[in-house]
Amino acid sequence: MPRSNRPRQRRAEESEPLDMNRVLGGMRRVEAKRDGEWNVQPQSAGAAVKVYTCPGCGGEIAEGIPHVVAWRADGIMGEADDLAARRHWHSRCWRIRA
Repeated sequence: MPRSNRPRQRRAEESEPLDMNRVLGGMRRVEAKRDGEWNVQPQSAGAAVKVYTCPGCGGEIAEGIPHVVAWRADGIMGEADDLAARRHWHSRCWRIRA
């Protein structure tokens, strides 16, 4: 009989426990700032795989540093343009932004 290449199903007791930090860490939210509404999505340390420049302070966001990604929620050019203009911010820089 030929070998089956289908993955075997895990039993319930073998499954990994639910990591609430991972589940809640990437939850997008809408925040109101002085200049309009913004989509804000936290990035965990594991998801931060590139180096970015924070527009708030001009400093570097190194690999493995948790931060937030923000883009306009009320832009007039459309959702695709708003998403293309998203920026990575230090969490503190985003929080203190007026």
